[in-house]
Amino acid sequence: MPDIPLLSTAEAQTPDETDPEPIEDAALLASDIELGYGDEIVVDCEHLVIPDGRVTALVGPNGSGKSTLLKGLSAELSPESGTVLLHGRDVHERSVSDLARELGLLDQENDAPGGLTVADLVTHGRYPHRGFLDPLSEDDYAAIDRAIDLAGIDHLRETALAELSGGQKQLAFIAMALAQDTDVLLLDEPTTYLDLHHQLRVMEVIRTLNDERDVTVCVVLHDLQQATRFAEYLVALEDGAVYDWGPPEEVVTEQLLADVFDVDASVRHDPDGDPHIVPRHALD
Repeated sequence: MPDIPLLSTAEAQTPDETDPEPIEDAALLASDIELGYGDEIVVDCEHLVIPDGRVTALVGPNGSGKSTLLKGLSAELSPESGTVLLHGRDVHERSVSDLARELGLLDQENDAPGGLTVADLVTHGRYPHRGFLDPLSEDDYAAIDRAIDLAGIDHLRETALAELSGGQKQLAFIAMALAQDTDVLLLDEPTTYLDLHHQLRVMEVIRTLNDERDVTVCVVLHDLQQATRFAEYLVALEDGAVYDWGPPEEVVTEQLLADVFDVDASVRHDPDGDPHIVPRHALD
């Protein structure tokens, strides 16, 4: 795997203007962004790179700003200051449909009329590629079939959403996002409230999407161990700021677990260098 230059917080304050690699290798690049609601600033990020063609996980405790940062990266939330570039273009200066053809977002909570079938829901993912009254094209049908197959829910195609389990419904919403057929996909806690089987199924879909279609994925995850297994890069947030970022074997340390997650734990590495976390107890 080629190294992607990811700047530390200190380096981000004085970037090397002669080295353009961080921008060239970034699917998403955030600079000096402040994000919040009303008068409250939730995220204050000087510099953040989401590497192109990789899976990046945003991790951190509750309230650290993960979901808010994702909303800022997707243009769902406008920053108080700063910029977010998607392949070099400001996301907030693009039309909704234009942006949606390149970037997909699956929010933490999703809802749809229970009378819709899985196929109906997935069809909604094609909206950026069609006029309001245009019929589905052969490309639309192919994208819908591909998304349903990738999510592993072809057997549920004609099932009403109201009849699905929580895990099945989450896979249906993921299929809708996949049908959008974007180069970049943002997912906000797609495994929350799911049993272990469906958690693994969702993460395997993400890895397959990245491995086989080279889609850049940025995913918010609560489970740090899961993030180290499935993501190539981690962004650890603490109180709305980037604490550290980089490959899991570099980011996941006992110091990070203590500082960010208030957990006393040991970190061991397997022969491949992958970190494994062994919690001891919660810190006061």
